[in-house]
Amino acid sequence: MAVTVRIPTPLRKFTGDQADVDVDGGTIGELIDNLEGQHAGIKERIVDEDGSIRRFVNIYVNEEDIRFLDGPDTALKEGDQVTIIPAIAGGCC
Repeated sequence: MAVTVRIPTPLRKFTGDQADVDVDGGTIGELIDNLEGQHAGIKERIVDEDGSIRRFVNIYVNEEDIRFLDGPDTALKEGDQVTIIPAIAGGCC
């Protein structure tokens, strides 16, 4: 089952500059593993060493934050849109 994943600009170097990629996965966790299979190196930017989604990475399924759903176990269905958004910090006085 294919799901469209919106790739943020900082991670597009892993997808050949593609903004959207189609990836199979029944859950967010499976989707991330399959995304890594298609685009090597991207997973370590999304999850930390223990496999948890990094604190500064927000993932949405159809505009709903997975932190308020089932996290990496959030179920996906055909036609869902997953958006990865890295938090941006900065700015000063």
